[in-house]
Amino acid sequence: MSSNSRLRNNGYHSLPSTYCKRLNNRELKIARTLIFTVEEINRDTSLLPGVTLGYRVYNGCGSANLIRAATEAINGEESKEQGCISKIQALFGHSSSGISQDINRILRPFSILQMSHLSTCACLSDKKSYPTFFRTVPSDKFQVDALVYFMKYYDWRWVGIIYSAGSYSEKGTEEFAKKAAKEGICVEYRLRFARSSKRHFTEIVEALRGSSSNVVLLFLSLTYTKDFLAKIEEKNITGKQWIGSESWITKADIALLKRKGIVQGALGFALPRASIPGLAEFLLNLKPSDEPHSTILKAFWEKFFDCSFSYSNTTNMCDGTEDLRTISNDYANETDFRVVNHIYKAVYSVAHAIHLLLQCKNGSNPITGKECINKKDVQSKQVVEHMKLVNFTTSSGDNVFFDENGDSGAKYDLVNWQMKDDGSVKIVNIAQYDSSLPESLKFNVKTDAQITWGGNYNKVPRSVCREPCPPGTRKAVNKNKPVCCFDCLECPEGMISNSTDSPDCLICPPEFWPNERKDRCLQKPTEYLSHKELMGTLLTIFSCVGVFLSLLTSIIFMTHKETPIVKANNSELSFLLLFSLKLCFLCSLTFIGRPSEWSCMLRHTAFGITFVLCISCVLGKTIVVLMAFRATLPGSNMMKWFGPVQQRLSVLGFTLIQVLICIIWLCTKPPFPKKNMQYYKERIILECALGSPIGFWAVLGYIGLLALLCFVLAFLARKLPDNFNEAKLITFSMLIFCAVWIAFIPAYVSSPGKFTVAVEIFAILASSFGLLICIFVPKCYIIIFKPERNSKKHMMAKIPPKTL
Repeated sequence: MSSNSRLRNNGYHSLPSTYCKRLNNRELKIARTLIFTVEEINRDTSLLPGVTLGYRVYNGCGSANLIRAATEAINGEESKEQGCISKIQALFGHSSSGISQDINRILRPFSILQMSHLSTCACLSDKKSYPTFFRTVPSDKFQVDALVYFMKYYDWRWVGIIYSAGSYSEKGTEEFAKKAAKEGICVEYRLRFARSSKRHFTEIVEALRGSSSNVVLLFLSLTYTKDFLAKIEEKNITGKQWIGSESWITKADIALLKRKGIVQGALGFALPRASIPGLAEFLLNLKPSDEPHSTILKAFWEKFFDCSFSYSNTTNMCDGTEDLRTISNDYANETDFRVVNHIYKAVYSVAHAIHLLLQCKNGSNPITGKECINKKDVQSKQVVEHMKLVNFTTSSGDNVFFDENGDSGAKYDLVNWQMKDDGSVKIVNIAQYDSSLPESLKFNVKTDAQITWGGNYNKVPRSVCREPCPPGTRKAVNKNKPVCCFDCLECPEGMISNSTDSPDCLICPPEFWPNERKDRCLQKPTEYLSHKELMGTLLTIFSCVGVFLSLLTSIIFMTHKETPIVKANNSELSFLLLFSLKLCFLCSLTFIGRPSEWSCMLRHTAFGITFVLCISCVLGKTIVVLMAFRATLPGSNMMKWFGPVQQRLSVLGFTLIQVLICIIWLCTKPPFPKKNMQYYKERIILECALGSPIGFWAVLGYIGLLALLCFVLAFLARKLPDNFNEAKLITFSMLIFCAVWIAFIPAYVSSPGKFTVAVEIFAILASSFGLLICIFVPKCYIIIFKPERNSKKHMMAKIPPKTL
């Protein structure tokens, strides 16, 4: 390209020194687009006014010939035509990244701008190594970012890669593997495809058949892709979702070789579609007569129409009037401007850079502030510097600018290969990727996109080494396998994980416990002795029965209070004892139900006081019996020391001592409701904590002391010879009472949860029933069923003493 010169011949005049057997239709289309763009810029009066751009097109075959062409371009002689000076200000090309690297090493010492439309290797972004390299095609770094983002979107975490030789594939594969690893995507295998190596191809076939990954990334150049698919179609490889790189994913002619089962559903990122007004007409209006001296154009024409300009017995003769609209190939495809749009933008970018360089106002450049430059003095180094300032929008709506690495913004179309019944392929845009947008908006799948999946899948294929760890388990790294092949370990007891692939299990709060799946903490069920459950219901019934029997006994005694058997057994203490027994039966009900602050204090104090009242009455009756017999001895005056007043005072005194103990207990460390979470891990025991164990055992010990005293006194009086002597009955009742409470202690200490309360209630009921039955049932039996024995005569009758 030159500044301040008229349009020159396009350079199709001779074949390269080494004749190319394969004519590249795409490269011809790129060259023709460059010519179209230069002519369009030269017609534009607002861009580079007074300056005409020219060009030289070099054709090469093989890297050595391309390097020669680049060297010839920068070493070409300066020629003056109509007062214009021809200078190379920029070199466009090459499509191959590897060759572009070699070319830039040549251009670097001369500070000549190199613009690439298709070299995508991320290595070319290194400004230290390639300082004059710029490109309008996105770097493979962006393609890799898009591929990784795309695979994350569909949760493909286990993939295989097949790549080819060359900077494009090798560097792209390396970058993908690094980026994928950071995002938790593992590469099961990474194999190089060499067209001439059977061993390498055999390894690839074995890997495809034996692998567990269902997604395969083909990071190949176009020519390698064609060779690979031609070979692989014979191996009957199924069940794979092929992901293509930008180099081949839009080349529909790949599908023409009966590869429906292979390429069906292929996905990949392609350069975005573009619309360039007038370009299709320019390309299709090409005729050999436009360049009569170009042997290269004639060679293309013969290839396009399968004819010959020289006489031949095997082919038709070319007349040069054939219509390019009648053929189907890359060059004649008037709808696919994905690649050539980037050479279009590249030419415009250089034009805008020179335009910015030549700006002049009041003797200086208004953009840079430097001294104005004459168009004849433009240096290539200055063009490189001004490329960094380029920022414009093309007629198709593309915004063009370059970052500090010489890269332009990256946009891709995600395309899907959908095979038709006739064997042709329809390449459908299903999503877009734009690196300039925020992270959440970069990848946008069309809502109405109908996607055909590869590998005969009718839905999104799964490709993971290990399915995600479900809630209730944690994700653990297996040191012997890739990070994607992790282990899922069940959460320990008392811990949960409530998300997929959770790295750790969480401990439930103290009042919560995991559900069966260990994915949620549930409120622990609270357990206490309730009226609604069977045990509580039975104990409540027994308590009510005890109250009823005590009340019934009181009624019997009340209706027969004038009879000798009632009078002989100290009716006042008997009625007080019956009253205290009613309280004992009722106090057991305070132990049933949900513990509260008041119920906890009431249950223990009520139990202690009512039982002391009960035992005090029994003790009083026992003392009365002893005193009564002592009083019958000559000269005895015992009864006056233990008359009715003394009996009442003794009961009151013994009871007040217990009341005092309870008051001290309640004032220091009273019982309180407590959630016991130590005994059972999965449920909470609601219980009444003792507060002060000393207070509890003091209350219980005092009851035991009185019961023991009462038992001793009753035992001493058991053989006194009279019919009204109830010492024997008291002895039996105290024996039962003491046995029950002695057995209560170990049962109370060892019983869990609500059974502790049940044991205490059972002890209360058992001892209360023992007193009621042993002391009052024999008397009620006589009153009701043996009235003849309820007489003064019978009560005063002498009976021989019996041993107990």
